[in-house]
Amino acid sequence: MIRMRTTVATVLLAALAGCKVGPNYQRPALDVPGQYRGTAPALPQQAPPTPFAEMKWPDVYKDDVLQQLIKEALTNNYDVRIAASVIMQAQASLGITRANQFPSLAGSFAIQNERNSAYPGAPTFDTAGLSLSYIVDFWGQYRRATESARAALLSTQYAQNVVRITLIDSVAAAYFQLRAFDAQLDISQQTAAADREIMRINTIGFKGGEYAITDVYQAQLLVQTAEAQIITLQQSIEQTENQLSILMGRNPGSIIRGLKLVDQPHLSEVPAGLPSALLERRPDVQQAEQALVAANANVGVAKANFFPQLSLTGTFGAQSTALSSFLQGPATFWAVGGGVVQPLFEGGRITSGYKLAWAQRDQAELSYKQTVQQAFADVSNGLVGYRQSRLYRIKLQEQTATYEETARLANVRFMGGYTSFLEVLYTQQQYFTSELSLTQAWYAEMQYYAQLYQALGGGWE
Repeated sequence: MIRMRTTVATVLLAALAGCKVGPNYQRPALDVPGQYRGTAPALPQQAPPTPFAEMKWPDVYKDDVLQQLIKEALTNNYDVRIAASVIMQAQASLGITRANQFPSLAGSFAIQNERNSAYPGAPTFDTAGLSLSYIVDFWGQYRRATESARAALLSTQYAQNVVRITLIDSVAAAYFQLRAFDAQLDISQQTAAADREIMRINTIGFKGGEYAITDVYQAQLLVQTAEAQIITLQQSIEQTENQLSILMGRNPGSIIRGLKLVDQPHLSEVPAGLPSALLERRPDVQQAEQALVAANANVGVAKANFFPQLSLTGTFGAQSTALSSFLQGPATFWAVGGGVVQPLFEGGRITSGYKLAWAQRDQAELSYKQTVQQAFADVSNGLVGYRQSRLYRIKLQEQTATYEETARLANVRFMGGYTSFLEVLYTQQQYFTSELSLTQAWYAEMQYYAQLYQALGGGWE
């Protein structure tokens, strides 16, 4: 018995001291730019003390109603819950894989009634035993597999973070879109009411012989345009409410409102931080890197198949016709054994598996580099998009103010008899269209604001 324990201990120590074949992971060399393309000139007096990505999402979206919607979505959204389930699966897979590094111990008990010439009395034999089996991880095959499973677990955790920041962006963007439709609906309803008053005045003037019938028809066109826009906006509002409801894990329904779109707090200049920090901030980049770590470890698993496999077995038990004599005298038995299996011919299976592992590892490295490059592109596009959309919105504000004054003067000229109603029709349509475009420009600015926060990796803490 002492000799068996010594043998087992010796083999276990040899396994622990064994090597791990295959490449150790090193992060690939990356071409990291010194700064993001699209970065605006710094304005220290307006910059917050922390980079934009490190701000908590409630500090980025300060509308209390929007904060409620995001919290509800992070709790009830099905994609987030599915991602949590995937993490639990990966944790279980890691436990299964890691168990291969340890010996397997099994117990057995059997009762057998036997009748033959040697045992004419048909005695009943009670047999109990313990069996130990252990495949020595001398080449690190199981340790590499555990390394791969651990990286896969981390990858699922980062994948959940990807889902979280994508969900925050989706809820914010849908909410901003809803508030944009609300603003456009309000503009359309006010315009329709004003146009109905113009049509009423023109109708009275036509009946009094002051205006032509075309002035009535042209006023009707203004009313019909605004009313058609109202119908379209009511449809868009309900559909956007349904979209938000699904994001929050609800059945389709109405959504409460908070601040108006033009009143949403947001930074005029966004401090993007250093590009090198993006590698640690973006969960999709970290997810891709952990996939590479897992693929790199699998190369070691495949390489270990070329080498001999050392197995250790041991049994200890007792057999007796009475329970009281199990551990006494000749009724006990034990055995220790070991074996080595060396693959000699597998028809190219092991070699092909090794080549496959390397090819998958190379693919994972390329995917990682591609993800990093796309991350830099997302930030650059977000920076230039937010800055330019802000400038565009400011210009549209100026243009809308000009159209408003033009439409007012055209109506004054018409009422004074200096021009036809066609001029009023044209300028009113331009003003109405410009108002709708301005609201859409506000939405584009806030949408880029949310996208930039996501691109920088913010919101998943």
